[in-house]
Amino acid sequence: MTFAVIADIHSNIEALEAVLKDIENRKIYKVYCVGDLVGYYPFPNEVIERLREDEIQTVMGNYDESVGKNLLVCGCDYGDEHQMMLAGQSLEWTKRNTTDGNKKYLRNLPRELRLNISGKEVLMVHGSPRALNEYLKLTTPSDYLKELAEEQKADVLIFGHTHVPYHRKIDEYHFINAGSAGKPKHGNPNATYVVVDIAQTHVKADIIEVPYDYEKVIQAVEKSDLPDEFAELLRRGTG
Repeated sequence: MTFAVIADIHSNIEALEAVLKDIENRKIYKVYCVGDLVGYYPFPNEVIERLREDEIQTVMGNYDESVGKNLLVCGCDYGDEHQMMLAGQSLEWTKRNTTDGNKKYLRNLPRELRLNISGKEVLMVHGSPRALNEYLKLTTPSDYLKELAEEQKADVLIFGHTHVPYHRKIDEYHFINAGSAGKPKHGNPNATYVVVDIAQTHVKADIIEVPYDYEKVIQAVEKSDLPDEFAELLRRGTG
């Protein structure tokens, strides 16, 4: 079975539309989303409604929970005080500008999605199976990742939250990060997602990078009450 996984759109409708078009052009007919639909950029309702329109199965991200439940903090695990301040400004703006109906949708998203594909147990979450905001990075120790997979009885663990895509194989377990279809941190503004192919004999994940007109989003940020710094972060692809 071949399918696409998107993550961390963060209210960037231009990037989302480009990614969905790329997926369509590849004739991939099943798409999953591992959370963080909203936050940072100016189009929370448009992103939510696009995913709902296409009936894309989606799990809850930390930003989705915070906006959907009107929480005081975004659940972001930044160690930098300035980044925490920006995240707080983003959260307040997004709560004010997301409709009640879309907030209800966000707070009712599941925290995980489990599938059996070709005899392999697949678990999709936002951050990690233990917490919405836990970062599973490329540098996360292999022993810890293997512990998570064994604890969850998952052959394939798919997630986002770090905004940097990768595929790691540790013994018989696979760990796939979908990157970010809206707020990249891989060094350029292009959106990323993954195409996953699972069969009895293999698990493959191709990282796809999609260019789009990010200047439209930057202009929208600059016209909004969001911090202008978000525009520069997008332009540099540093989140």
